[in-house]
Amino acid sequence: MGYLGPAGTFCEAGLRRLDPEAAATAWPAPNVAAALEALREGRLEAALVPFENSVEGSVSATLDELIRGTPLVITGEVHVEVEFALMARPGTALADVRRIATHPVAHAQTRDWVSARLPEAEVIPESSTARAAVLVAAEVYDAAIAAPLAAERHGLDILVGGIADRPGAVTRFIRLARPGHIPPPTGADVTTVVAYLRRNHAGALLELLNQFAMRGVDLVRLESRPTGEALGQYCFAIEALGHVSEPRVAEALSGLRRVCADVRFLGSYPRADGTPTRVPDEATSTAYLDSREWLESLTGP
Repeated sequence: MGYLGPAGTFCEAGLRRLDPEAAATAWPAPNVAAALEALREGRLEAALVPFENSVEGSVSATLDELIRGTPLVITGEVHVEVEFALMARPGTALADVRRIATHPVAHAQTRDWVSARLPEAEVIPESSTARAAVLVAAEVYDAAIAAPLAAERHGLDILVGGIADRPGAVTRFIRLARPGHIPPPTGADVTTVVAYLRRNHAGALLELLNQFAMRGVDLVRLESRPTGEALGQYCFAIEALGHVSEPRVAEALSGLRRVCADVRFLGSYPRADGTPTRVPDEATSTAYLDSREWLESLTGP
């Protein structure tokens, strides 16, 4: 198992929650691309990487890798509440903090607190919150803003906890594997795909959306991303509630494939929150079976 490192990140915290046994020997990858490259080459069986944040939105590094690289599938997800803490070496007082290291995203989510409590402190961007903690332990900086796990990992004291400007922010992490395994349906599932337009024309997006709407499939996420092939060429990352084994979802994906140049299936997997999907009466598996039997009756045995 691999995850976006270094050790002490929110990603490691998510891995500990999703798969405690794997977390004990997991490899902390230096970046998302390295984690997924190792997975594609067979050096890892699975990798956990960030996919979405409730404040900052999509993690483009992950989404772009899934859009453009060799296909991978999502087999699970975990949500981690983003709790930031100000940490320093033992014996450091809040008044001693002059230089704070953290990741730019963490700074964006704690800027108001820092301005109010440490207005004279300089905030230095680092490649990750965990690396910021490592450098504080090495006496490069006075303090770091990071996940509480980083303090535990690197022998630091938490000076102040819960310093996020918007408490309750959540990051969604996804577990990726090579194609070949789809988790069984649970009744509380998500299906993720990437749709590549055949050609751009008026109503092209509506054609995509109609494939789901007419079959009673609820979409929870729709995002356009450049394909990387030419300026102005975009694809759409789509997340729908349901499992590919359900007739309504399967028909929607089949319809999507007919109107698109290509559809990349990124997996059907259990939702982290376990919320059951509400399916309209006319879109249940029973309704699909009844309609199929009726149609077959028209043409005889």
